[in-house]
Amino acid sequence: MQEFEHSPSADHKRYVRKVTLPSGKTIEVISFDDDLAPAQRELHVCPECDSQLVYPVTWEEADAARWTVDLRCPNCEWTVSDTFDDQLIQRFDETLDRGTEALITDLRKLARANMQEDVERFIAAVNAEYVLPEDF
Repeated sequence: MQEFEHSPSADHKRYVRKVTLPSGKTIEVISFDDDLAPAQRELHVCPECDSQLVYPVTWEEADAARWTVDLRCPNCEWTVSDTFDDQLIQRFDETLDRGTEALITDLRKLARANMQEDVERFIAAVNAEYVLPEDF
């Protein structure tokens, strides 16, 4: 029996999205997006300053296949309110999820580093007898 391994071609991008099911189990959803046509823009990229930090201020379903979204760029203060198709919104949502995961990872690293510094200062204070048992 021959095994075939499917790998995306060079013009595909691979995205992994972690989804937590109601049971608590976490699964990874892998999607492959074709490179976008030059005329098709990504919602997280500002058309004015090219910042990749555009975010939704509000969004609501316009109909079964489209969403009305208010977007804002924190870099140049560009804003727009427009209606976008569901496929573009899905890609935008996945980009936002990846950004959220990156922020959470950085936050955890920062919190761990801060906690380590606090523990080291506390140990130094105990060793220097600045903190005594009666302080508790």
